[in-house]
Amino acid sequence: MVRLQPHMSVNVQVEKNNNESTANLIRRFTKRVQGSGIINRIRRERYYKRAKSRNIGKTAKLLKLEKKVKYETLLKLGKIQETRGRRR
Repeated sequence: MVRLQPHMSVNVQVEKNNNESTANLIRRFTKRVQGSGIINRIRRERYYKRAKSRNIGKTAKLLKLEKKVKYETLLKLGKIQETRGRRR
């Protein structure tokens, strides 16, 4: 699978013929755009999120572990009550 970069552009150009209606020109343009695959590429990349770096993932995991240890110690000391999961 070849992945196009988001900054790459594909130009689609259609010129009006002598006896061609505007509706026909628009229809030819949309066909040309569909054939070039621009719309499919845009839809595929619409919700793309960049992967987080290793350092960010590690620090997030360490913070989560610290919070878990702190919660468990407070729970053992009786300073907080155990929270149950909510039902929807």
